[in-house]
Amino acid sequence: MAQGALDYGPRHEWVRELGSGAFGTAQLMRDRGTGELVAIKYIPLGDVDQNVQRELLNHRKLSGHPNIIHFKEAFVTNTHLAIAMEYASGGDLFDYVVARGRLDEDTARFYFQQLIGGVAWCHSKVVSHRDIKLENTLLEDRSARPAAKICDFGYSKDSILNSRPDTICGTPAYMAPEVLAGGEYDGAPVDVWACGVALYVMLVGSLPFQDPTHPNSYPRMVERINHLQYHVPPQLPLSEGCLNMIRRIFVRNPHKRISLQGVQHDPWFLTNLQNGGQHPQLPPPAQSEAELVAVVQLAQQGHAAQQQQLAGDFIMDEHLLDDGADLEFVEE
Repeated sequence: MAQGALDYGPRHEWVRELGSGAFGTAQLMRDRGTGELVAIKYIPLGDVDQNVQRELLNHRKLSGHPNIIHFKEAFVTNTHLAIAMEYASGGDLFDYVVARGRLDEDTARFYFQQLIGGVAWCHSKVVSHRDIKLENTLLEDRSARPAAKICDFGYSKDSILNSRPDTICGTPAYMAPEVLAGGEYDGAPVDVWACGVALYVMLVGSLPFQDPTHPNSYPRMVERINHLQYHVPPQLPLSEGCLNMIRRIFVRNPHKRISLQGVQHDPWFLTNLQNGGQHPQLPPPAQSEAELVAVVQLAQQGHAAQQQQLAGDFIMDEHLLDDGADLEFVEE
């Protein structure tokens, strides 16, 4: 296999690429044994570290809720650590909103309820997501109103195992003021703030704190977040309950911001809430935490073996060059 090639592993057949980024690449694959379509995230062995392990453990722990992309398994190929998960065929909620310009209040609330339901499940497992956004909310299928599922737990943090968050991470447009300030912060109200940004984008069709005259300016966005400079167009047909929800979320002081429980008990939020917000739990992933840690260790060992092989190849090449030079000298 050529250096840098992606080994998918023997159990899955490639269908198409879903996306790529700094993390590696995501591929749509078909299980050769069952025919099931799965999304697999392939991370180069050299990039597998404690952050990847944290992502694996948190995603495994959070699987079991219908508004969370289900974690299936992790395994190692010759070139990558592979994370197999549920495939949501409807794309992401960002594209869904863009295609429609904006959503009406009832539809936006429908997805906000699911987003809050998924985040509440995360918090019940003592995990903060820390990168809630429409792009990280996938749709189950392409029906008129598909279920929403939170994905991408690369920035997630377990407040028991990993202590209180103290790093600036996530997507700037969705960051709460306390994240931008640096230092320690509570991940729960940060997730609530991000859900508020998602709600605003669904209702208005634009980011709340983006400077319209300088849309690509990060400093201006930070300034507007810190000063709570946002505007809801008055011509939009939004109820007072909806506007009040946005106002209660966009509060600079996280201790005064509406809590997740406060959102869940708000009359506007409770309107048309399906199943009272209760959902049956799905079966847990087959792999245990210990088995996932072992998979990470195997990936790291595989990378070490790759490095040793590369070093050996380099030494071999040097010897060949030396031999060639000797032969050339003799011929002269």
